[in-house]
Amino acid sequence: MKPSSLPWWLRDLLGLALFVAILVGLSYGLEAIPIAGIAYYNRILVLMGINIIMAVSLNIINGHAGQFSLGHAGFMAVGAYFSAYLTFYHFAPQLDKIPPGPQHFLMQNVFLVISVLCGGLLAALAGYMVGLPSLRLRGDYLAIVTLGFGEIIRVFILNIDKIGAARGFSGIPQWSNFFWVFLFCGLTIMLSWRLVRSSVGRAFLSVREDQIAAEAMGVNTTSYKVKAFIIGSFLAGAAGGLYAHYMMYLNPTMFMFQKSFEVVAMVVLGGLGSISGSVVAAIILTFLPEGLRAAKDYMPHSMADKDPRMVIYSIMLIVLMLTRPQGLFGRREVWQIFGRRKRKPEEFNGDETVGRGAAPPAQ
Repeated sequence: MKPSSLPWWLRDLLGLALFVAILVGLSYGLEAIPIAGIAYYNRILVLMGINIIMAVSLNIINGHAGQFSLGHAGFMAVGAYFSAYLTFYHFAPQLDKIPPGPQHFLMQNVFLVISVLCGGLLAALAGYMVGLPSLRLRGDYLAIVTLGFGEIIRVFILNIDKIGAARGFSGIPQWSNFFWVFLFCGLTIMLSWRLVRSSVGRAFLSVREDQIAAEAMGVNTTSYKVKAFIIGSFLAGAAGGLYAHYMMYLNPTMFMFQKSFEVVAMVVLGGLGSISGSVVAAIILTFLPEGLRAAKDYMPHSMADKDPRMVIYSIMLIVLMLTRPQGLFGRREVWQIFGRRKRKPEEFNGDETVGRGAAPPAQ
């Protein structure tokens, strides 16, 4: 039986099983590699995976549904703090009662998944609460509302002493790792891919292209915009939970407007509506600030105490937006750009042309 003849859900399960097997091998491989500084590179990879989840989830809202949200860091903060709260006050004390061994390892991972999913669910509820009253707005007005929501969440956290308030939330166990981050990363990409090709995803695209025309065709635009916010918020909350259990410390300053802007930059850089574009842009913009550390070695000694990374980083983004404002991939995926095959003559009909201004091949 050919793989293409299998049901889509079975193909996804087989692909997911292969992906999990690869992740397990990579996880053990990274721990076994005797390279100095491997922990630093592993940390960069984990942060890269979290940023991929954030970028792909925001792309559902900004790219596919056509809404402009600037409050994604707020949803991430909700998921991070709630999952850390559950772990610190409820799950970790229960895990301490279990003696070290396979059962301890199994329950630790079960508690991690539960806390991350609960953080995502609370973030989805927050997305519903902010989406239902405000998504009748459009454009800049919606961006202002979502930006205000992110700041409200941050100020709200600053006044909750149970989760550290302004001093930060410390003592979170480090249960998250390379495997779990990239497993959720793969699930996020798969969910986004299947969502766009479903009836809900087609409704998202109709709202993005022309909201008035979509309403005229009977699409409940407010309902679908809220759905986009709920899905994107859930994934951002899950990313926050993974982030909390990897960093082991949370502070409200981690979720300021700059964080939302970074994720928006990833989506715009990759191309609004392109899933693979968001992935590539998240990889670039996570690695670039670290890679630019080498630029400091080539500066004059009089400027050696200054860090040029953010200046170079900003100039590169400005140049890219001036030369390619639609992003790296536009609304296409990477395989649509690099995987084009030459069409055979029998695939053409009388109305199609080969290239621009050329006639179809003779039959």
